[in-house]
Amino acid sequence: MPTGGMGGTARVSILTIGDIGVSSGIIHIGDEAMFEAARDELADRGIPITGISSQPDESARRYGIPVVGRLGFAGLARADAQERAALLLDVAAGIRELPPGDPAEGALAALRSARGVLIAGGGNLASRWPVHVFERTTVAAMARAQGLPVVLSGQTLGPDLDPEDRTRVAELARRAVRTGVREHASGDLARSWGARVHVGVDDASFLGGGPDGAEVSDRVLVSLSGWFAVRPADAVEAGIARLLDHVADTAGEVLFHAHFGPVAADAVPSGDAALHERVRARMRRPSTVVASGDPLGAARLARSARLLVTSRYHPAVFAAPAGVPILGLAADDYTRIKLAGALGHWGQDAVLDLDDLPTAPSALDRLDDRRSEVADRAAAALPGHRARAGAWWDDVADVFR
Repeated sequence: MPTGGMGGTARVSILTIGDIGVSSGIIHIGDEAMFEAARDELADRGIPITGISSQPDESARRYGIPVVGRLGFAGLARADAQERAALLLDVAAGIRELPPGDPAEGALAALRSARGVLIAGGGNLASRWPVHVFERTTVAAMARAQGLPVVLSGQTLGPDLDPEDRTRVAELARRAVRTGVREHASGDLARSWGARVHVGVDDASFLGGGPDGAEVSDRVLVSLSGWFAVRPADAVEAGIARLLDHVADTAGEVLFHAHFGPVAADAVPSGDAALHERVRARMRRPSTVVASGDPLGAARLARSARLLVTSRYHPAVFAAPAGVPILGLAADDYTRIKLAGALGHWGQDAVLDLDDLPTAPSALDRLDDRRSEVADRAAAALPGHRARAGAWWDDVADVFR
């Protein structure tokens, strides 16, 4: 089978789909972090994986594992995606043959030599990303057609699911051997479908060993997403700039770090990094930029911050276990559920809507005053969350043994 340059076939591996692949030098830190954590946790338990990636060669080099391409749903309209899902399921069941050169050749070959399928965190299951709904429900159905177990880990389910997608995702969760979600809202939804559910912290919470030994700096870390939920960009960016000027005046140096942006420091800003530059241009106080880099570097950076201001999810995932006070900025129900879920596991709750930016300076001042309290809560919660996360991965490994 194709292996993204790694060579050979690992006949005991678990076919694992996340949302990975660095293209044109642009990385999505959170998606890569969840996949990396799954690889590490299963490797620690003696279980190798084969990945699915939009950039197989790059991902094979990054993770040191066999990697195949995606299933060919990208860019398809819903009707065409439904036809493709039916084709791939028939091929997996031995009813039809795959056309020569089809993009799913590698994934089908990997599935035939796999012991099961892990749907890792990344590409959350919501109707705003139909390609991920089709990819994950189809690869799971293909696995079941071959009698293989399926596990979901690190998921956010919905909240926006149209009726067809809800049916697909409900069947996926219900028929999985284990379904791991990262917020109680997702857990409640999955239970309503009859799924066997584990609710825990995000899979990347302890990436690289977790927060142990993190050294706290005087810097305030900022990581923003360009999703404003149709609010005027000028107004939102100006409001964030005013907030960050206040932070620089009262708390310390402002440091921008894009979780969707260029890996390299000398690259032209794009994605979140381009948004950061627009906000910086509106600020009256100086600030600093750190290149996106990689997940381990991002985790270390977040864990060392004095404060975190973020509308991205994974900066909060990395920072909260280290007891860093976090102000989450939510654009809609989806981002609010994710940020509140990430913070709530660690006893924090400071999530504001973008409409409430005028109140954000006082909210951040209160957070800064409570730094010791926030750190104590995180330290008290850390052993339990570590133990439950370890038990979850033990259970996942047992499924595939």
